[in-house]
Amino acid sequence: MSVIAEIIDTLEYKVEKLFEKSKGLEKNNQELRLELAKAAQIIQKQSEEIEALKKQNETLKIANSLLGSDNNKRETKLKINSLIREIDYCIAQLSD
Repeated sequence: MSVIAEIIDTLEYKVEKLFEKSKGLEKNNQELRLELAKAAQIIQKQSEEIEALKKQNETLKIANSLLGSDNNKRETKLKINSLIREIDYCIAQLSD
């Protein structure tokens, strides 16, 4: 019977270790999920900042062209023409 008792004790010990390891893994998993959520928020915030900076950069390019810079004149002319077309379209819509 002592052999069976030893096997049972060993089995109980191994089961306890498995439970401990499982709890540790669950805790680690939860921590990783929180870290992932924080990283996703950071990425979202940075993406929004990038978009805002792109718009600001475009605005600055146009303003620079309007001030007499030759670097982005073509882009500025295209943008102005696009705005004029939009205004004409709005005027046409209001006239109808």
